[in-house]
Amino acid sequence: MRTLHHYDRSGLLSPSERSPAGYRLYNAADLARLQQILFYRELGFPLEEIATILADPLANALDHLLARRDALTEQIARLQKLVDVAERAIEVQRTGIELTPEERFEVFGDVVFDLSYAADAHLKWGNQQGHQEALARAANHTKEDWRRLMAEAADWRGRLLAAFDQGLPADGEEALDLAEEHRQHITRWFTPCPPETHCRIADDYEADARAFALVVPPAEQRPGLAGYLRAAIGANAEQRAATGSEAAR
Repeated sequence: MRTLHHYDRSGLLSPSERSPAGYRLYNAADLARLQQILFYRELGFPLEEIATILADPLANALDHLLARRDALTEQIARLQKLVDVAERAIEVQRTGIELTPEERFEVFGDVVFDLSYAADAHLKWGNQQGHQEALARAANHTKEDWRRLMAEAADWRGRLLAAFDQGLPADGEEALDLAEEHRQHITRWFTPCPPETHCRIADDYEADARAFALVVPPAEQRPGLAGYLRAAIGANAEQRAATGSEAAR
């Protein structure tokens, strides 16, 4: 109602009649004009320009619409850039990887990080010092650091797959070495990873496909592989506890 009063005061839409009590009465032509006003307002036209369009029967509404379309297109482009900046900031906060899109492709190729898991992991681990340290250290990794990290992980992954495919026991020497190597990889590149923490991480690998995809891409996975790695990590933790090995070298 206040909008109609404003349109009336500005001369944009005056009622054709008033009731004896002074109420505004709008006929069909008034309502049609109101629809035009609302249409132009939805497109972002200022009231002054709407008044110009409606006041001049010879005014070319098409010219105004084309100009408005161009302005909206530019605005959309600006907003999309802001969305891209926001998405980039969100990804950095969730993954700790501060690389340009070009650098990311150069280092990671077509590997896609599931940001939904990053968000869930932050909720689960976010209050723990190790998680915060891992994000901070990841944020400081250079492109060369990421290259070395990924090459190291790929070499380890190939040996893990070979051990699994050969049917080597999860508590055998080779699987235990692979489990310990994985633990040391986390410590070296992200945060100290004592065996009990390593086991909790491995629990995620077995329970959440998104987590395991960070270790073994889906295209390389085999049925039972996540459980095999979890068993090897658990066996390694038990062996280190039994022998009194240092918790996190």
